[in-house]
Amino acid sequence: MSMLTISNLGFAFGDYDVFLGISASIPNDGKIGLVGPNGIGKTTLLRVLAGLAQPTTGSVTLARGTRIGYLRQEAVDAFAGLHNTVHAEMLKVFAGLQEQEALLRDLEHRMAEAHTDELLAEYSAAQEAFERAGGYDYELRIGQVLYGLGFTRSEWDLQISMLSGGQKTRALLARLLLEKPDLLILDEPTNHLDVQAVEWLEGMLRTWEGALLIVSHDRYFLDNVVNRIWEMGPAGFETYNGNYSHYLRQRQERWERREIEFNAVKERFLGELDYIKRNIARDATKNQAVGRLRRLIREVRVVEAGGLDLLLSKNWGQVMEEVDISAAKWGVADVEQAIKGLRNPVIRPPQLNFKLKTALRSGNLVLRTSAMSIGYPGKLLFRTDPITLERGECAALIGPNGSGKTTFLRTLLGEIPPLDGQIKFGASLKIGYFSQAHERLNPNNTVLDELLSHKQMLLGPARNYLAQYLFRGEDVFKPVRLLSGGERGRLALAILALEGANLLLLDEPSNHLDIPAQEVLQQVLEQFEGTILLVSHDRYLIDHLATQVWELRQQHLEIFEGSYAEMLLARQQAVEAEKQAAAVVRSEVREDFVAGKQARADERRRAKAVADAESRVHALESRLHQLEEELHAATAAQDIAAIQRLGLAYTDAQAELDAAIDAWAAVA
Repeated sequence: MSMLTISNLGFAFGDYDVFLGISASIPNDGKIGLVGPNGIGKTTLLRVLAGLAQPTTGSVTLARGTRIGYLRQEAVDAFAGLHNTVHAEMLKVFAGLQEQEALLRDLEHRMAEAHTDELLAEYSAAQEAFERAGGYDYELRIGQVLYGLGFTRSEWDLQISMLSGGQKTRALLARLLLEKPDLLILDEPTNHLDVQAVEWLEGMLRTWEGALLIVSHDRYFLDNVVNRIWEMGPAGFETYNGNYSHYLRQRQERWERREIEFNAVKERFLGELDYIKRNIARDATKNQAVGRLRRLIREVRVVEAGGLDLLLSKNWGQVMEEVDISAAKWGVADVEQAIKGLRNPVIRPPQLNFKLKTALRSGNLVLRTSAMSIGYPGKLLFRTDPITLERGECAALIGPNGSGKTTFLRTLLGEIPPLDGQIKFGASLKIGYFSQAHERLNPNNTVLDELLSHKQMLLGPARNYLAQYLFRGEDVFKPVRLLSGGERGRLALAILALEGANLLLLDEPSNHLDIPAQEVLQQVLEQFEGTILLVSHDRYLIDHLATQVWELRQQHLEIFEGSYAEMLLARQQAVEAEKQAAAVVRSEVREDFVAGKQARADERRRAKAVADAESRVHALESRLHQLEEELHAATAAQDIAAIQRLGLAYTDAQAELDAAIDAWAAVA
């Protein structure tokens, strides 16, 4: 069953169509990742689906009663002015439970004053409803979410208006997770999260009971969370089943299949043209050739105007409604030129196209350090054991935000001295540095001027070079200060590629890059013949590049030899081993406890048996004493019958007493 259905959806700004003809649905359990290049309209589509913008064409149908939660920049901006503390804002989600809790406290006070059956029944019903609604664990849920998203306990009491931009986004995300909407729409939810928080969020969303629609550039996150991909691109809208990795394989297969189909159609066109050329001048075949020429012209025009899909998937009635082909008055030469000029519109969109080449080969030893302390005077960030990095390796440095990763890179660059310890670089090294903040770019330069300030080039080659980084036409004259984060990143990569470095220090190189650009960057770095030290939250990039993982944990740099996935596996195996060891200990403790419990039970039973036996002895002794007194009385009265009866009873009681004493002795 579908929670949301989109039918032929379109959105335009004036005459500019942001997107057209989108049809899809979100099932109740759908976890959908929306991907595509920057600027393609992903956020606009989310706004339309959330009801914040009206489509130009088509419709969005929402199942009755569906609640939508949407993490978006405008909401963060509105959220930013709140003066509630973080914890108080989370409590607002549970206002209904707090009212129920207040009712319970009131009933408890009333019951203390007057304990009636009616009050007890009302309290029992209210308590059951409170428990069923999760009333006894909402504070626990708040703590789990806030801790999971990286808030320390002391930060719970901060006013939201005093938080940083990233903290405000995380606080709003926390509230949305606690609200548990039926459809949760998230626009770049992993921004401002460190690796640990992203992994926690993945776990939360994997078990999410509602539907998800997520825009994210985090490929590892998409792999671990979503089960469908919606792709928006220059060629249109496509849907795929599976996670991000499945999508990549299916997309590649679709591209290859479309290339084959397109080439086959183009080959057919050329075959038809060859027939027409050979037969249009002959009287016997002229009419047939002219008819086939008219049809060929129409088909070529359709492919030019609407692409291969329009030609292959619709009948001529539908085609005529969408494409005006009546005005085509072409000859054979015109058709031939048009066929040769056809391009497959569904082939890959424009992408970065560059390589990172080393100017010289470094020595085998690239970096060696002693044990070091990293930080600033009076502020230790972390300590390291001795480090060795060799040519061709890629070390990925990961850790929480603010733990000192960028400071470590700047220490290696000599900008900040270590608090103690020594750094030694190998021979023939040329270091290239990619800064997360891009502070080395001159904001007053144009893109072209900034490039030329690093390397003198003729204007033509310089513009061609920048085109490889998607700066085309007038883009090269944009001031650096007006560039987006992704554009700054591409310009910094363009400059880095000119340096010929053989040791790359990369600080978040995939930040702000869309997924197609990230894919190209990954391929370029995989082919790089030098050495890389990579600081990144991009686990997909790390997993494909890293030969070592350097992780900052509790102010110490821990080094794992292997990939990120291997590190996670080793950590998981260690946790499982700890669980198994703990289970063995618990089993032994349980066995000891059970044995002790049995011994205590046996002792209780023995003590009870002794007590019971003693009670039996005392009772029989009392009975004998009573019978003795009655016998004395019967003897004094010379009551022969009573004497005989009491004598028999006394003998029986004495036998019972002897047996009771034996039983007592056996258990005492």
